[in-house]
Amino acid sequence: MELRIFTEPQQGASYDQLLAVARAAEDAGYGAFFRSDHYLKMGSGSGEPGPTDAWTTLAGLARETSRIRLGTLMTAATFRLPGPLAIAVAQVDQMSGGRVELGIGAGWYADEHTAYGIPFPPVGERFDRLAEQLAVITGLWETPVGKTFDFAGTYYPVSDSPALPKPVQDPRPPILLGGMGPKRTPRLAARYADEFNLPFVSVDDTAAQFARVRAACTAIGRAPDTMRWSNALVVCCGRNDAEVARRAAAIGREPAELRENGLAGTPAELVDRIGRYAAVGSQRLYLQLLDLDDLDHLELVAAEVMPQL
Repeated sequence: MELRIFTEPQQGASYDQLLAVARAAEDAGYGAFFRSDHYLKMGSGSGEPGPTDAWTTLAGLARETSRIRLGTLMTAATFRLPGPLAIAVAQVDQMSGGRVELGIGAGWYADEHTAYGIPFPPVGERFDRLAEQLAVITGLWETPVGKTFDFAGTYYPVSDSPALPKPVQDPRPPILLGGMGPKRTPRLAARYADEFNLPFVSVDDTAAQFARVRAACTAIGRAPDTMRWSNALVVCCGRNDAEVARRAAAIGREPAELRENGLAGTPAELVDRIGRYAAVGSQRLYLQLLDLDDLDHLELVAAEVMPQL
């Protein structure tokens, strides 16, 4: 089981805070630093100093880290056109020496769209657009140098594109898709995803959705074991109950609720819960770190949980 760090900067974080977390995660041996791609806070709090752009952040981190992988959970397809997004991700992949991963989804948070003047079509159209974005992005990256790319899309037609620049990773950076949708989500994942991720769901729901995606892979002749399987869970670890309670209070949550719905408790409790997800096929866990100034938290999990996995 690989552990990765996942942050939610729209809740209130500067670039310098994210850099400190990414460097601490790299030093502690985590596999990746991921961030959400949102432009508006959720729930209580001011959200100050305001949102940071995901791919601008990752470009900076690409030059200020050396080993850790970098990516998004999840970039909203509503935010960016597929051609410019393919260019940006390829450039950040170059800047990082081939350490980038693209998590992408249809977009779901209506308020952030209205807050920043971003169109938010109905859910069916959002999934249609996501499917075309995946076709365009992968098509641009996988087109051989010297050849051109065309795509007869309804929303994103492409004609005679030189399909440049190319990412460092060959044939392309890994693509992550996820979510609990029962039909279109598994089909899109089977066709395009290198990794399938489930955020904040139970072990039982994980097993059921992984089974749907495996069935979708089999239906198109893809071996399910060519997919990576992962979960994202909020983390709240302490050496004892008092430390767990302190960390839960710092993020406005209750220890009992976090133990039920997240990854919370002592290191031994975390290892046990991680084992339950591993038993249904999860291979990676993205630890949602909500208190970005508590780097001791990150180091505790690395020291006392990671070696037992």
